[in-house]
Amino acid sequence: MSKLEIKDLHVKIENKEILKGVNLVVNTGEVHAIMGPNGTGKSTLASALMGHPKYEVTEGTAHLDNDDLLEMEVDERARAGLFLAMQYPAEVPGVTNSDFMRQALKSVSGKDVPLISFILKYEKNAEELKMRKDLPHRYLNEGFSGGERKRNEILQLKTLKPKIAILDEIDSGLDIDALKIVGENVNDMISKDFGCILITHYQRILDYIKPTHVHIMINGKIVLTGGKELIEKIDANGYEWVKEELGIEFEIGQE
Repeated sequence: MSKLEIKDLHVKIENKEILKGVNLVVNTGEVHAIMGPNGTGKSTLASALMGHPKYEVTEGTAHLDNDDLLEMEVDERARAGLFLAMQYPAEVPGVTNSDFMRQALKSVSGKDVPLISFILKYEKNAEELKMRKDLPHRYLNEGFSGGERKRNEILQLKTLKPKIAILDEIDSGLDIDALKIVGENVNDMISKDFGCILITHYQRILDYIKPTHVHIMINGKIVLTGGKELIEKIDANGYEWVKEELGIEFEIGQE
């Protein structure tokens, strides 16, 4: 069992405070869905935890087991067992998918990765995601559709097997068939060795990736935590009821 523990996390970007005291504990075996309007800090949380240099942590702590994430570089956080599936995965011309993932696996594990065993595992994971047969030889995300990029992120997730994954709007750009495939693949990974944070705006992905906890983030803080009942309430009424129930005001914006 592993645990990600975030305490009173404050983060700013370009001198504007976005996160204003986030507290969250995620254990392996759990799925934590974080929902909320645009501009309330969800993607900022993901990027800050992974160590994006654009985001400055001004207060608080974040630990994965005994590792102080905030004292680590991005590659060290990955080796410690943290993974971020990005909202907008970048293209890397000249580097094939298979070469990238084999090198990433070697870097994270600290061990040599025998080619044959890697190929067998890679092809099995790609087949489970119903990806194109020419995928290993294509350059990383180059010419990929939005849906292909998202599946490729989950292929990396299945290959690297981190302790905790942060999935930032992994459902955006997916049609219903791809959504089902991606969701079921992630859900099948949940175990005593793996847990995830799922950032989303929509209920539909939560039909396939079953959350154990649901959080609503407003104004840079988690203001409500519950279960399926929160998802249903958001789906039926949006977020206006949060203003009335908690007596807080917020604006919809861009992160």
